Amino acid sequence: MSEEAPAGAPDGGGAASGERGGAPGGESGGAPDGAPDGGDTLTALPGVRVGHWTDPVGRTGCTAVLFDPPGAVTSGRVLGAAPGSREIALLEPEKMMDRVDALVLAGGSAFGLDAASGVVRFLEERGRGFPTPYGVVPIVPAAVLFDLAVGDARARPDAAAGYAAAVAAAAPAGRAPVAEGAVGAGTGAAVGKFAGFERSQRSGIGSALTRVRGARVGALAVSNAYGDLVDPATGALVAGCGLGGDAELAAELFSPVPGGNTTLVVVVTDAPLTKAEAHALTVAAHVGIAHVTRPSHTVYDGDTAFVSSVGGGPPVPPAALGVAVQAVVARALLRGARAGLASM
Repeated sequence: MSEEAPAGAPDGGGAASGERGGAPGGESGGAPDGAPDGGDTLTALPGVRVGHWTDPVGRTGCTAVLFDPPGAVTSGRVLGAAPGSREIALLEPEKMMDRVDALVLAGGSAFGLDAASGVVRFLEERGRGFPTPYGVVPIVPAAVLFDLAVGDARARPDAAAGYAAAVAAAAPAGRAPVAEGAVGAGTGAAVGKFAGFERSQRSGIGSALTRVRGARVGALAVSNAYGDLVDPATGALVAGCGLGGDAELAAELFSPVPGGNTTLVVVVTDAPLTKAEAHALTVAAHVGIAHVTRPSHTVYDGDTAFVSSVGGGPPVPPAALGVAVQAVVARALLRGARAGLASM
Protein backbone atom coordinates (compact mmCIF):
# COMPACT_ATOMS: atom_id res chain seq x y z
CA MET A 1 0.00 0.00 0.00
CA SER A 2 1.04 3.62 -0.39
CA GLU A 3 0.47 6.40 2.04
CA GLU A 4 1.52 9.96 2.70
CA ALA A 5 3.63 10.80 5.71
CA PRO A 6 1.51 12.25 8.53
CA ALA A 7 1.27 15.94 9.19
CA GLY A 8 4.53 17.22 10.55
CA ALA A 9 6.58 14.52 8.82
CA PRO A 10 8.95 15.55 6.04
CA ASP A 11 7.96 15.12 2.43
CA GLY A 12 10.11 12.29 1.13
CA GLY A 13 9.45 13.10 -2.53
CA GLY A 14 8.37 9.53 -3.29
CA ALA A 15 5.86 6.92 -2.23
CA ALA A 16 5.98 5.17 1.12
CA SER A 17 4.77 1.61 1.58
CA GLY A 18 5.02 -0.67 4.56
CA GLU A 19 4.75 -4.13 5.95
CA ARG A 20 3.64 -4.49 9.58
CA GLY A 21 1.29 -3.96 12.50
CA GLY A 22 1.29 -1.25 15.13
CA ALA A 23 4.63 -0.35 16.61
CA PRO A 24 5.09 0.39 20.28
CA GLY A 25 5.00 4.11 20.89
CA GLY A 26 1.64 5.03 19.48
CA GLU A 27 1.25 3.38 16.10
CA SER A 28 -2.01 1.50 15.61
CA GLY A 29 -3.38 -1.66 14.06
CA GLY A 30 -1.72 -4.79 12.77
CA ALA A 31 -1.43 -8.34 13.95
CA PRO A 32 -0.33 -8.86 17.53
CA ASP A 33 3.15 -10.19 18.18
CA GLY A 34 3.10 -13.98 18.27
CA ALA A 35 0.57 -13.96 15.41
CA PRO A 36 2.45 -12.23 12.61
CA ASP A 37 0.85 -12.07 9.19
CA GLY A 38 3.97 -11.55 7.07
CA GLY A 39 3.47 -14.75 5.08
CA ASP A 40 6.75 -16.31 3.98
CA THR A 41 8.74 -13.08 4.27
CA LEU A 42 10.77 -11.31 6.95
CA THR A 43 7.71 -9.80 8.60
CA ALA A 44 6.49 -13.24 9.65
CA LEU A 45 8.91 -12.83 12.55
CA PRO A 46 7.36 -11.21 15.64
CA GLY A 47 8.45 -7.67 16.35
CA VAL A 48 9.89 -7.09 12.85
CA ARG A 49 8.42 -4.37 10.67
CA VAL A 50 9.46 -3.29 7.16
CA GLY A 51 8.65 -0.16 5.18
CA HIS A 52 9.81 1.17 1.83
CA TRP A 53 10.18 4.65 0.37
CA THR A 54 10.30 4.59 -3.43
CA ASP A 55 11.09 7.19 -6.08
CA PRO A 56 10.02 5.42 -9.30
CA VAL A 57 11.05 8.36 -11.50
CA GLY A 58 14.49 8.91 -10.01
CA ARG A 59 14.86 5.09 -9.77
CA THR A 60 16.04 4.98 -6.16
CA GLY A 61 14.64 4.32 -2.69
CA CYS A 62 15.26 3.07 0.81
CA THR A 63 13.95 0.36 3.12
CA ALA A 64 13.63 0.52 6.92
CA VAL A 65 13.55 -2.58 9.13
CA LEU A 66 12.25 -1.67 12.60
CA PHE A 67 12.57 -3.89 15.66
CA ASP A 68 10.18 -3.68 18.61
CA PRO A 69 11.75 -2.91 22.00
CA PRO A 70 14.23 -3.90 23.29
CA GLY A 71 15.63 -4.16 19.76
CA ALA A 72 17.48 -7.05 18.17
CA VAL A 73 20.86 -8.58 18.93
CA THR A 74 22.75 -7.77 15.73
CA SER A 75 26.10 -8.13 14.06
CA GLY A 76 27.31 -7.47 10.55
CA ARG A 77 30.09 -8.28 8.13
CA VAL A 78 31.39 -6.50 5.03
CA LEU A 79 33.21 -8.69 2.49
CA GLY A 80 32.89 -6.54 -0.60
CA ALA A 81 35.80 -4.21 -1.34
CA ALA A 82 33.65 -1.16 -2.14
CA PRO A 83 31.07 -0.79 0.67
CA GLY A 84 29.04 2.17 1.86
CA SER A 85 27.88 1.85 5.43
CA ARG A 86 27.06 3.49 8.77
CA GLU A 87 27.55 2.16 12.33
CA ILE A 88 29.20 -1.04 11.08
CA ALA A 89 32.09 -0.88 13.57
CA LEU A 90 29.78 -1.14 16.60
CA LEU A 91 28.42 -4.44 15.25
CA GLU A 92 31.75 -6.20 15.84
CA PRO A 93 31.28 -8.80 18.58
CA GLU A 94 33.74 -7.16 20.98
CA LYS A 95 31.96 -3.79 20.92
CA MET A 96 29.67 -3.01 23.87
CA MET A 97 26.45 -2.36 21.90
CA ASP A 98 24.68 -5.67 21.28
CA ARG A 99 21.23 -4.48 20.18
CA VAL A 100 20.03 -2.21 17.41
CA ASP A 101 16.68 -0.46 17.01
CA ALA A 102 16.50 -0.57 13.21
CA LEU A 103 18.42 -1.30 10.03
CA VAL A 104 18.34 0.70 6.82
CA LEU A 105 19.12 -0.35 3.24
CA ALA A 106 19.22 2.41 0.65
CA GLY A 107 20.16 3.40 -2.85
CA GLY A 108 21.96 6.63 -3.63
CA SER A 109 25.48 5.45 -2.88
CA ALA A 110 27.08 7.37 0.02
CA PHE A 111 24.39 10.05 -0.28
CA GLY A 112 21.78 7.46 0.67
CA LEU A 113 23.28 6.96 4.13
CA ASP A 114 21.38 10.12 5.06
CA ALA A 115 18.20 8.03 5.06
CA ALA A 116 19.29 6.49 8.38
CA SER A 117 19.15 9.94 9.99
CA GLY A 118 15.42 10.09 9.24
CA VAL A 119 14.87 6.70 10.88
CA VAL A 120 16.88 7.87 13.89
CA ARG A 121 14.65 10.93 14.23
CA PHE A 122 11.50 8.82 13.90
CA LEU A 123 12.67 6.53 16.70
CA GLU A 124 13.84 9.37 18.94
CA GLU A 125 10.41 10.99 18.71
CA ARG A 126 8.97 7.76 20.10
CA GLY A 127 11.48 7.41 22.92
CA ARG A 128 13.30 4.51 21.26
CA GLY A 129 17.04 4.07 21.55
CA PHE A 130 19.98 3.51 23.84
CA PRO A 131 19.25 5.33 27.12
CA THR A 132 21.62 8.06 28.28
CA PRO A 133 21.19 10.75 30.97
CA TYR A 134 20.60 13.22 28.14
CA GLY A 135 18.03 11.30 26.12
CA VAL A 136 17.80 8.20 23.98
CA VAL A 137 20.17 7.52 21.11
CA PRO A 138 18.63 5.23 18.45
CA ILE A 139 21.08 2.70 17.06
CA VAL A 140 20.49 2.38 13.31
CA PRO A 141 23.19 0.75 11.17
CA ALA A 142 22.79 1.22 7.42
CA ALA A 143 24.26 0.07 4.12
CA VAL A 144 23.84 1.49 0.64
CA LEU A 145 24.10 0.44 -2.99
CA PHE A 146 25.11 2.46 -6.05
CA ASP A 147 22.14 3.22 -8.32
CA LEU A 148 23.20 6.66 -9.60
CA ALA A 149 23.67 5.25 -13.12
CA VAL A 150 19.94 4.60 -13.55
CA GLY A 151 17.10 7.13 -13.43
CA ASP A 152 18.19 10.53 -12.15
CA ALA A 153 21.62 10.65 -10.47
CA ARG A 154 20.44 13.69 -8.50
CA ALA A 155 17.61 11.67 -6.93
CA ARG A 156 18.86 10.16 -3.66
CA PRO A 157 17.19 8.91 -0.49
CA ASP A 158 17.62 11.54 2.20
CA ALA A 159 16.56 11.92 5.83
CA ALA A 160 12.99 12.71 4.75
CA ALA A 161 12.91 9.50 2.71
CA GLY A 162 14.18 7.47 5.66
CA TYR A 163 11.56 9.03 7.93
CA ALA A 164 8.84 8.15 5.42
CA ALA A 165 10.08 4.54 5.23
CA ALA A 166 9.94 4.33 9.04
CA VAL A 167 6.39 5.74 9.03
CA ALA A 168 5.45 3.08 6.47
CA ALA A 169 7.02 0.36 8.60
CA ALA A 170 5.05 1.51 11.65
CA ALA A 171 1.74 1.59 9.75
CA PRO A 172 -0.75 -1.32 9.85
CA ALA A 173 0.60 -2.61 6.52
CA GLY A 174 4.04 -2.96 8.08
CA ARG A 175 3.44 -6.56 9.12
CA ALA A 176 1.98 -7.71 5.80
CA PRO A 177 4.19 -9.69 3.41
CA VAL A 178 7.13 -7.56 2.30
CA ALA A 179 6.64 -5.78 -1.03
CA GLU A 180 9.27 -7.08 -3.46
CA GLY A 181 10.90 -6.02 -6.71
CA ALA A 182 11.65 -2.46 -7.83
CA VAL A 183 10.65 -0.84 -4.53
CA GLY A 184 12.58 0.65 -1.64
CA ALA A 185 16.30 -0.09 -1.76
CA GLY A 186 15.68 -2.30 -4.79
CA THR A 187 14.21 0.42 -7.01
CA GLY A 188 17.37 1.08 -9.03
CA ALA A 189 19.10 -2.27 -8.59
CA ALA A 190 20.61 -4.06 -11.58
CA VAL A 191 22.85 -7.12 -12.02
CA GLY A 192 25.22 -8.55 -14.62
CA LYS A 193 27.32 -5.43 -15.13
CA PHE A 194 30.72 -7.09 -15.48
CA ALA A 195 30.46 -7.15 -19.29
CA GLY A 196 29.32 -3.51 -19.40
CA PHE A 197 26.36 -1.72 -17.88
CA GLU A 198 24.43 -1.87 -21.16
CA ARG A 199 24.21 -5.67 -20.79
CA SER A 200 22.84 -5.61 -17.25
CA GLN A 201 19.27 -6.42 -16.21
CA ARG A 202 16.95 -5.06 -13.55
CA SER A 203 16.97 -6.68 -10.13
CA GLY A 204 15.05 -5.77 -6.96
CA ILE A 205 14.54 -6.37 -3.28
CA GLY A 206 13.21 -9.73 -2.14
CA SER A 207 12.34 -11.57 1.03
CA ALA A 208 12.00 -15.20 2.09
CA LEU A 209 11.37 -17.25 5.23
CA THR A 210 12.31 -20.74 6.34
CA ARG A 211 11.99 -22.80 9.50
CA VAL A 212 14.61 -24.89 11.20
CA ARG A 213 13.93 -27.01 14.31
CA GLY A 214 10.97 -24.85 15.29
CA ALA A 215 12.71 -21.49 14.79
CA ARG A 216 12.06 -19.02 11.99
CA VAL A 217 14.78 -17.52 9.82
CA GLY A 218 13.89 -14.69 7.44
CA ALA A 219 15.90 -12.70 4.92
CA LEU A 220 15.52 -9.38 3.15
CA ALA A 221 18.01 -8.92 0.33
CA VAL A 222 18.75 -6.83 -2.72
CA SER A 223 21.31 -7.65 -5.41
CA ASN A 224 22.96 -4.84 -7.32
CA ALA A 225 25.83 -7.17 -8.11
CA TYR A 226 28.58 -6.95 -10.66
CA GLY A 227 27.79 -10.56 -11.54
CA ASP A 228 24.74 -12.47 -12.77
CA LEU A 229 22.12 -14.14 -10.61
CA VAL A 230 21.58 -17.83 -11.28
CA ASP A 231 19.37 -20.56 -9.90
CA PRO A 232 21.81 -22.81 -8.01
CA ALA A 233 19.56 -25.85 -8.46
CA THR A 234 19.68 -25.72 -12.25
CA GLY A 235 22.40 -23.21 -13.16
CA ALA A 236 19.81 -21.30 -15.19
CA LEU A 237 20.19 -17.55 -15.53
CA VAL A 238 17.68 -15.56 -13.47
CA ALA A 239 18.96 -12.04 -14.21
CA GLY A 240 22.07 -10.50 -15.75
CA CYS A 241 24.09 -10.60 -18.94
CA GLY A 242 24.16 -14.41 -19.07
CA LEU A 243 27.95 -14.76 -19.15
CA GLY A 244 28.72 -15.20 -15.45
CA GLY A 245 28.64 -19.00 -15.58
CA ASP A 246 31.78 -19.15 -17.73
CA ALA A 247 34.61 -18.12 -15.39
CA GLU A 248 37.22 -17.72 -18.15
CA LEU A 249 34.93 -15.67 -20.36
CA ALA A 250 33.78 -13.58 -17.40
CA ALA A 251 37.39 -12.75 -16.54
CA GLU A 252 38.15 -11.81 -20.14
CA LEU A 253 35.08 -9.57 -20.46
CA PHE A 254 35.51 -8.02 -17.01
CA SER A 255 34.77 -4.32 -17.49
CA PRO A 256 35.41 -2.10 -14.45
CA VAL A 257 32.39 -0.22 -13.10
CA PRO A 258 33.86 1.28 -9.90
CA GLY A 259 31.30 1.86 -7.17
CA GLY A 260 28.49 0.45 -9.26
CA ASN A 261 27.71 -2.74 -7.43
CA THR A 262 26.69 -4.26 -4.09
CA THR A 263 24.54 -6.96 -2.48
CA LEU A 264 22.82 -6.06 0.79
CA VAL A 265 21.32 -8.66 3.13
CA VAL A 266 19.35 -8.57 6.39
CA VAL A 267 18.76 -11.91 8.15
CA VAL A 268 16.53 -12.14 11.23
CA THR A 269 15.76 -15.18 13.37
CA ASP A 270 13.73 -15.78 16.51
CA ALA A 271 16.29 -18.35 17.67
CA PRO A 272 18.18 -16.76 20.57
CA LEU A 273 21.70 -15.65 19.63
CA THR A 274 24.59 -13.90 21.27
CA LYS A 275 26.24 -11.12 19.33
CA ALA A 276 29.22 -13.40 18.65
CA GLU A 277 26.90 -16.10 17.29
CA ALA A 278 25.16 -13.55 15.07
CA HIS A 279 28.55 -12.42 13.79
CA ALA A 280 29.52 -15.99 12.95
CA LEU A 281 26.29 -16.42 10.98
CA THR A 282 27.10 -13.42 8.78
CA VAL A 283 29.55 -15.74 7.00
CA ALA A 284 26.63 -18.00 6.10
CA ALA A 285 24.74 -14.99 4.74
CA HIS A 286 27.66 -14.20 2.44
CA VAL A 287 27.76 -17.84 1.35
CA GLY A 288 24.10 -17.42 0.39
CA ILE A 289 25.13 -14.48 -1.80
CA ALA A 290 27.83 -16.61 -3.44
CA HIS A 291 25.38 -19.46 -4.07
CA VAL A 292 23.44 -17.38 -6.59
CA THR A 293 25.90 -14.70 -7.81
CA ARG A 294 28.39 -15.34 -10.65
CA PRO A 295 30.92 -13.87 -10.02
CA SER A 296 30.38 -12.61 -6.47
CA HIS A 297 32.36 -10.47 -4.02
CA THR A 298 34.48 -8.75 -6.67
CA VAL A 299 36.69 -5.74 -5.98
CA TYR A 300 33.85 -3.55 -7.26
CA ASP A 301 31.17 -5.00 -4.97
CA GLY A 302 30.30 -3.70 -1.49
CA ASP A 303 28.61 -6.82 -0.18
CA THR A 304 27.25 -6.33 3.34
CA ALA A 305 25.23 -8.71 5.56
CA PHE A 306 23.46 -8.11 8.87
CA VAL A 307 22.25 -10.94 11.12
CA SER A 308 19.78 -10.19 13.93
CA SER A 309 17.98 -12.17 16.61
CA VAL A 310 14.68 -11.03 18.11
CA GLY A 311 14.55 -14.09 20.39
CA GLY A 312 11.43 -15.83 21.57
CA GLY A 313 11.98 -18.99 19.56
CA PRO A 314 13.68 -22.24 20.48
CA PRO A 315 17.49 -22.49 20.58
CA VAL A 316 18.98 -24.01 17.44
CA PRO A 317 22.54 -25.31 16.96
CA PRO A 318 24.59 -22.73 15.03
CA ALA A 319 25.50 -25.30 12.37
CA ALA A 320 21.82 -25.89 11.56
CA LEU A 321 21.11 -22.16 11.55
CA GLY A 322 24.01 -21.60 9.17
CA VAL A 323 22.54 -23.96 6.59
CA ALA A 324 19.16 -22.23 6.88
CA VAL A 325 20.72 -18.78 6.54
CA GLN A 326 22.53 -19.75 3.34
CA ALA A 327 19.35 -21.08 1.78
CA VAL A 328 17.02 -18.25 2.79
CA VAL A 329 19.43 -15.54 1.60
CA ALA A 330 19.74 -17.23 -1.79
CA ARG A 331 15.95 -17.49 -2.10
CA ALA A 332 15.42 -13.85 -1.13
CA LEU A 333 17.92 -12.62 -3.73
CA LEU A 334 16.30 -14.65 -6.52
CA ARG A 335 12.79 -13.55 -5.48
CA GLY A 336 13.88 -9.92 -5.61
CA ALA A 337 15.39 -10.27 -9.08
CA ARG A 338 12.37 -12.12 -10.47
CA ALA A 339 10.00 -9.53 -9.02
CA GLY A 340 12.13 -6.71 -10.40
CA LEU A 341 12.15 -8.19 -13.90
CA ALA A 342 8.39 -8.74 -13.73
CA SER A 343 7.87 -5.02 -13.05
CA MET A 344 9.55 -3.92 -16.30
